[in-house]
Amino acid sequence: MERPTVVIANSDSTRCAVLARGLHEHARGVIVASSSDELRSAIREHCPQVVIADLETVPLGSISGLRDEFNNLTVVCTHRVPDEQMWAASLDAGASDCCSSGDVEDVVRAALGIPYRVRTQAA
Repeated sequence: MERPTVVIANSDSTRCAVLARGLHEHARGVIVASSSDELRSAIREHCPQVVIADLETVPLGSISGLRDEFNNLTVVCTHRVPDEQMWAASLDAGASDCCSSGDVEDVVRAALGIPYRVRTQAA
């Protein structure tokens, strides 16, 4: 699988840095945007395959617009405290997943389309 270019849209510079470190070995490039406007500019300039959009930075209503305008884009939403309703609304808006912004492994898996391993316990 070719390593994607990823844009992270999050106004929290610490969370951006943590996510960028988690993506470093998996992505061709990681670009950071701190607002919806910066996100759109970064998408146009860098043509990423994946966007990780924090829902406190990029409103949920903007997600469907991103998917309409950039139809080959994978969008993963994040939030500090996502719940089932937010997850469902994110999927309805065209996101591929909605993850806790604090769970870097989960966000990286969702962004890269890596399936989750189901752990089974031997009897």
